Amino acid sequence: MTTAPTTESQETAPQQEKAKGAGKIVARTIPVSAIFPDPEQPREHFDEDKLNELAASMRKLGQLESIAVRPGPANTYLLIAGERRWRAAQIAGITKLRANVHLGVADGDPMTLAKQVAENVARADMTPMEEAKAFQRLVDAGYSIEEVAEMCGKSPAYVGWRIDLLQLAPAVQEAMAKGHLPVNLAWYVAKLAHDNQVRFLSRWVRGDFPAARDAEAFAQACAAEEKRQGEQGAMFVLADADEAAQALADDGQEPLFADLSNDEQERITVERKKLLGKIDRMSEIGTVLSEIATMEPGELALLLAGAPGGLAAQRQRITHLQSLAVKANKSLRDAQMAAAVRAGGTQATPEAAMEATQDSAVINHA
Repeated sequence: MTTAPTTESQETAPQQEKAKGAGKIVARTIPVSAIFPDPEQPREHFDEDKLNELAASMRKLGQLESIAVRPGPANTYLLIAGERRWRAAQIAGITKLRANVHLGVADGDPMTLAKQVAENVARADMTPMEEAKAFQRLVDAGYSIEEVAEMCGKSPAYVGWRIDLLQLAPAVQEAMAKGHLPVNLAWYVAKLAHDNQVRFLSRWVRGDFPAARDAEAFAQACAAEEKRQGEQGAMFVLADADEAAQALADDGQEPLFADLSNDEQERITVERKKLLGKIDRMSEIGTVLSEIATMEPGELALLLAGAPGGLAAQRQRITHLQSLAVKANKSLRDAQMAAAVRAGGTQATPEAAMEATQDSAVINHA
């Protein structure tokens, strides 16, 4: 069990402290110049503006919270928690910091890493990729997703979503870090093969999607198509951005018939006619809704207040229709993106795709 900090008045070298009992914590004042960031620190980027704000606060009010360190090599200390305060102290010209020195902590200690991750995540200063890498390191150290979530005050789903981002291609990671790709959309993109991730990114940057939801649906459709073609022994390769934009524009309906049997094509043709007939009848509902929307409220009250269930029942019926319309619109959006994917992609055998990648690498390095 970790003990509360105690104060030692005499100077003690880090090497001597290192030999003391594991788990003991001593409170000391340490020169800033003797403190160094832990190479295992999960955070990689620090906001300069926020550091300057913290430096100004420390310059005026002093150090409000102790940092946590452990003995390092050659009379130095390595940070466990408080790197922002240490960096701000240097900006503010502060030469010494109060610190809780954790003794007997070995390099790569999983609990130390857990404390570093928990502190940084709690302060909401880590980038999504920093969180992803930190969570994965904790999992690699033997913690379960549930334990990581509990330590960091997050849900297991959140931790899992962040770890999934590690599947992003380097170029896509960089785009997300620069704010060119929303984190939520990046999670869907991470499900794709790296080559298709990069092709998808080019379309997103071009503005080929009306909204982020359309892009998410497109990425999901790509993942489904990758799986479908993979089961057939082929690889799904997205077309270039120009071809994809054209596919989005014209819906690409008939190219979807390409790998269907004659019987299946006939079935689809019959079912399409039935569905279109039903959709055509929706105009009747639209006429009724338009009439209700333009009625004077007092007149509408007189007409429906005395009807079975009253106005509340009629409004509930409209609300139900609205909910169904939202769901139907989502289904149509997903279908539109699926059609664009099927029309804007090609099939290749794994061997052919590998040869194409190798040829491209040779050309790029020539």
